[in-house]
Amino acid sequence: MDHEKILLPEQREMLITDLQVRFSQHMSRHVGLEWAKIQAKLEQQPAKLWSLAEMERTGGEPDVLAYDPQSDSYLFFDCAAESPAGRRSACYDRAAQTSRKAHPPAHNALDLALAMGIELLTEADYRRLQTFGAFDTKTSSWLHTPSEIRSLGGAIFGDRRYNQVFVYHNGADSYYAARGFRGLLRV
Repeated sequence: MDHEKILLPEQREMLITDLQVRFSQHMSRHVGLEWAKIQAKLEQQPAKLWSLAEMERTGGEPDVLAYDPQSDSYLFFDCAAESPAGRRSACYDRAAQTSRKAHPPAHNALDLALAMGIELLTEADYRRLQTFGAFDTKTSSWLHTPSEIRSLGGAIFGDRRYNQVFVYHNGADSYYAARGFRGLLRV
């Protein structure tokens, strides 16, 4: 196990407390879920706690939105109102990042997600998230892009405008101060 990706006991306690407070503040997101079961699952998986801490550190405000009985896992989504501030100004992936000769971005969404131990939301995940509130009304978020689109140089992103969820395309090498990415963690 990578010791750098394990939280100290006081960090674990603080994170679990923060997650529990968020859970109790947004009960409409967790119909049928019990915090005690979620906490027990979290305490059994220290590497997942580290990933949740990274989601929190970068502005994601992770919260549990569902339980998947097939994988026996709770699904934590980034629930910040806007695309997490600590993950913006990133192009889609490493190939896009290295292809930019002029003004390359400092990082890319796929590598950041991998380093954090989380997944980019798919279009279906993003639409599911949007059923819990109005997210990305001023920003946008890269989404996991199907290989058929990526192989042609594109990538997809989503946002919410006019009370509608939109999914668009852009060159994978593009990056904007208002575009980041949202993640999903299975615990």
